[in-house]
Formats: sequence, C-alpha cells, structure tokens
Amino acid sequence: MSLAAIMSSATSGLMTAQTGLRTVSDNIANVNTPGYVRKQVQQAPLISAGMGVGVNITQVRLAADQFLQRASLTATAASAKSGVISDALDRAQALFGDPAGASSFFTRLDEVYAAFSAAGSDAASSIQRGASVDTVTDFLSEASRISASLKALAGEAEARISGAVDRANQLLGQIDAINADISRAKVEGRDGTGSENIQSRLIDELSTLMDVSISSRPNGGLMVRSSDGTVLAGNGGAATLSYTRAAGASGEIAVSLPGATGQTALPMRLASGEIRGLMDLRDRELPAIGDQLSEFVTQAVDEINRAHNANSSVPAPASLTGRNTGLDLGAAITGFAGATSLAIVGADGSLQRQVDIDFDAFTMSVDGGAPTAFTTASFLPSLNAALGAFGSASFTNGALSLTATSGAGVAVSDSAANPALKAGKGFSHFFGLNDLISSTGYPFSDTGLTPTHNHGFTPGDTLSLRVSDADGVRLKDVTITVPPAGSVQDLLNALNSSSSGVGLYGAFSLDADGRMSFAPNAKGASLAVLQDGTERGAGGPSVSELFGLGIAQRANRVESFSVRADVAANPLKLALATLDLSQAAAGKPVLAVGDGRGALRLAKAGETMTAFDGAGGLSASTMSVSRYASELAGSIARKADSAASRQAVASAVAAEADSRRSSVEGVNLDEELISMTTYQQAFNASARLIQASKDLYDTLLNMVR
Repeated sequence: MSLAAIMSSATSGLMTAQTGLRTVSDNIANVNTPGYVRKQVQQAPLISAGMGVGVNITQVRLAADQFLQRASLTATAASAKSGVISDALDRAQALFGDPAGASSFFTRLDEVYAAFSAAGSDAASSIQRGASVDTVTDFLSEASRISASLKALAGEAEARISGAVDRANQLLGQIDAINADISRAKVEGRDGTGSENIQSRLIDELSTLMDVSISSRPNGGLMVRSSDGTVLAGNGGAATLSYTRAAGASGEIAVSLPGATGQTALPMRLASGEIRGLMDLRDRELPAIGDQLSEFVTQAVDEINRAHNANSSVPAPASLTGRNTGLDLGAAITGFAGATSLAIVGADGSLQRQVDIDFDAFTMSVDGGAPTAFTTASFLPSLNAALGAFGSASFTNGALSLTATSGAGVAVSDSAANPALKAGKGFSHFFGLNDLISSTGYPFSDTGLTPTHNHGFTPGDTLSLRVSDADGVRLKDVTITVPPAGSVQDLLNALNSSSSGVGLYGAFSLDADGRMSFAPNAKGASLAVLQDGTERGAGGPSVSELFGLGIAQRANRVESFSVRADVAANPLKLALATLDLSQAAAGKPVLAVGDGRGALRLAKAGETMTAFDGAGGLSASTMSVSRYASELAGSIARKADSAASRQAVASAVAAEADSRRSSVEGVNLDEELISMTTYQQAFNASARLIQASKDLYDTLLNMVR
C-alpha cells in the first residue's frame, strides 16, 4: 500500500472520529432536552480492489423506534383527551357543591320544603311566608347560576377548540416545511438530524391536540395522517383544519387537502387528543349535565306548582291567569277526565257561586243545580253563563283566565274522589292558573295532545334538523315542511318521512301525555334543531318549543323560572289554604285565615311520585323529586370520578410509553461516555497513523537527498 493510500485511510478515520465526537457532544448537550432523540453515527469500511482503504460515514441518524413513537403518540393523545374532560367535569361538579355539605345546591330544595313546613305551623305569619318565598327564589337563582356556569364552561371549551385547531394548522405547516429540509439534506449527503429532531418535537406537540399516525417518506421526512387515514402533511403540502358549529348542533372538524382549492372540506373523525376531548365536553358531557339539571329543576318546579294550584290564598285572588299552554282552547279542553269545581269566594271566605264541571259527562252545574251539557266548542260560553254576574272566563294566547267581580275572589278545587286530570295534571295545574313559579317559555312538554288532535301549526313553515352519529359527525341535515292543516299524526309522518324527514335514522313518537321524543336507530346518535320557523297559531310556540325538542331547548328551561311577581312582592298572596266546599252547606267560610293545610301539601311536594324524562344519560323513570336529586348528585359525582380514573390510567399509560421510548431514544450518559472514549481512541489511532506516515515519508526523503 502506498503512503498516499495510508494517509487517505488515516484521514478518513480521523474525519469519522471527529464526526462521532461532534455527535456525542450534541447528545450530551441535550441530555435533558424534552423530546430530543439521540443521534447515531453509522459507518462502513471503504473497499478498493478487495482491500480496506478507510472508513466512511453512511449517515447520521436518529435512534428513533417507530413502534415506540407511535405508541407514545397514541398514549399522549388519549391522555390529553381524558385530562381536559376530567378537569372540566371536576369544575362542573364543584358548581353543585359537596352533596354532604350544608351549602350544596341539593340542600336548597330541602330548605324549600322545610320552609313550607314551618309556614304550615303558622300560616298567618308574614315572616314565615316571606322565608318560604325567599328559599324558592334562592333555589331558582342557584339553579340558574349553575346552568349559566355550565354554559360558560362550554363556551370556554369552544374557544379552546378554535385555538387548538389554529395551533394544529401551524404545526402541520411547520412539519411539512421541515420535510423539505430533511429531503434536501439527504440528497446532499448532509446531516439532517437537527431538522428531524425539531420535526419530532412538533409531532409530539401535535399528538397532544389530536391523534395522528406517522410513516417515513422514501426521500426523507415523515408523512402525518389522521386516525381516519387522511394525509395531513408530507404529501405535497399541509392540510388545513377548520372547526364549525351550527347553533344547537355538535361541532365538526373538517379538513381541506392541499391544492384542493374550491373543493368542499371533508369531515374528519378524531378519536382522541385535546380537540376531541374539548368537543366531547362542549357537545356531550356538559350539555348532558345541563339537561339533567334542567329535568330536575323543571319537575321540582312542576310539583311545587301542582301543590300550589291545589291551594288558595286568603282572601282568594280576584283573578287567576294561567300560563301560555301553546294550545287552542279546543285542544286544551279535549282529553280531560274527572271533575273540578270553580268557586267565587267573598272577602270573608263565604261561597258566592260554585260551578261544578264534569268532564266525563261533559256537563256543568251551578250551585248544585241540574247539570247542563257543553261541548268543546261551547266550553267558554257555557262557563261564562254558569258564572253569571259573579265572574267571567276568557282564553287568550293559549292562557285561560278566571276573574271574579264585586271584590270577590276565585279558587279552583278538583274533586277528591274523581279529580279532573289531563296528562296527569289537575285542571288548575294543567292551565297553570295558580302557579307559584312562572316561566318565560314553554318548559313543560306534556302537552296532552294525541295523534288525532289538529296539529295547529302554520302549513308551509319549515323546521331544520340535524342527525349526528355517536362521534358528533353529521349524518344528515333535513328540512321538514309543516303539512297542510291536519292531525298531529300528519306532523309525525312528515318528521318521520324517509325521503324528507329523519326516517332513515330514527323515529319521532308521541306518548300518552303528549310528549314528543326522538328514538335513533343507532346507539349514541343524536338530533339537534338547527332552525325552527314553525308557529302554532299567530304568535304561538314552534314545534321545538312546544314539545321540547333538542337538548339546547331543554337546557334553557332552568333560566326561565322565577317566583310569580305578585307573590314575590307580597308573600301574603302565597296560597297556603285549602278550598273546602263542604263547609258551605254548614254556612261556614270555605276559605279560612290561618289555614295551613296547603303549606303541608307544598312541604310534601318532594315526596310525590313524578315521571322524569330521560336526560343526559339518566334513564326515564318515575320517582320522587327528592330521590331524583340523589340520583342526579350521584350521576354528576360518578361522571367526575370516572373521568378522573380514566385520566389517571391514561396518564400512567402515556408515562410508561414515554419511558420506554425514552429508554431507546433518549441520551444515556454512560453509553455516550463509551462512545466518546471509542471515538477518541479511534481519533488517536488515526492521528498516530498519519504521524507514522509522515515520519516514514520524511525518512524516505532524507534517504534520497
């Protein structure tokens, strides 16, 4: 071998050792850098004519393990999703307070019943009456505060989704741009590991936002795909994600592929990551809690109103005006069974006029006289004739009003043996004639309508619905047109049409109390109301308002409740007495000052068996309001506890995946010390060979001289 060949071989060894030492230096300098993947030098012998003539560096690569990297990315995404959900549900649970504590939201309803019980012992006390009204107001205010706070949490989640999507787009653009640097370094034979490390850290950050998978590109760099296989970066550019959400519906993530100008963005499914967790919070978890809260408060209000409608204040109020039922008088009257009595009562509690209404026989009798028949169409004229000069009745904008004349008052009492009932409610209760708690909307969906009733909605009006799957991805948007004047069944047929309705995905139905509900064909599918331009009569409720369709419509009920204005202003108008028509025969007052029997009825409102709709994961059931309060508290606690458990498990899995990945990809100082010693010895050996070659060359030159 010539001296030149020896020098060349030694020089290649020297350069290789220097590159190795620089690599070790980089590794040691980044020993504590998060996400740094250690570099490895790969070298091979130089062969010429079957003889070794030196050493060559084939590449400087990262000590990355694709399997461990994928496992780490998947675990990181799952941990991020469970983390945001656990944090938010913990905050949501805190809104209700400790169920075992004195300041819990659920104890406020117990305080309401206790205040009514105390008022029953001293019904004439304005202090006890005022305390009762105050506890009801506090309960409603606290429920409204919690509902508003849940909506605020949902709004916060939505803002974070938008920010996370923007950051994901930035990361995808950076990842794709770095691919060009890595490919260029590979073509030019340069060290591209610096760019690869930066790209790896960017992908790690992206995995906290959404679940992604990666694969190597033939020309260097990585290709990034979503969990459903959509290429997001590394194939001719970076995709652009967008987040949209229609009012009342679940949010959607769509992806626009690079170069797809003018094309419709494609819906994308995310399985995990912070964005998925925030979307689940915004569209499922928080609305579910809001729906449960709404159902609890609505039924608690309904039971208090049920008891209050069975009572009367003393003296009786000059008029009783019910809530807007959203129905015409014919639809409102049809379906009643049993008997009720309307009484005109003087200021001294004496009975002046009694009108008994028998809905079984459809007759009215005045002061115990002979019954006279009436029809649905003649109900109001017949009632006015029966009241005569003592009072009047009217029906306007879906609300029934009863008014007494000459300083008297009006009270209503259902028959004890055969009470007038419709949709499980007495006459006064159904119309809300003496509600203690009023609402600005239509909180009660038990309309009492049957499939044969006239639907009453304006023909040609439209209702837009969206059906989404369990992941919140849109299945179909439909616009239903109200059919010409016809029955409620005709409306159901239009809603359930396979061509223009939701028939392919589920079905609407009407129960015995006139509640309309949607049952999806697929588990987890949901329905949202996008737009509702329907109207029942002039200025009447829409389909979604009347029947409580859509979780947004149901959740808004909580913030619509308040104590009736006249009672809030004057607690003496609180109805705590019981109308006792049997006393009239003995010449005694039918309403007596100090009568607290009605207060005890209010105090026991929480013990009445009530039909609760399915809400937020709680099944439809029949139980007392107090029992449902316990179920609701337990459900919220279980949600928060389960989320915390899932977070703990996901965090442990992510930590283990990161640990195993770090054991392969991370910097080990002992290994680097060995490598550094090896490269130093190789460097010294190459340097000595060069020195020996120089000495030999000098000796040969001296011999020639």
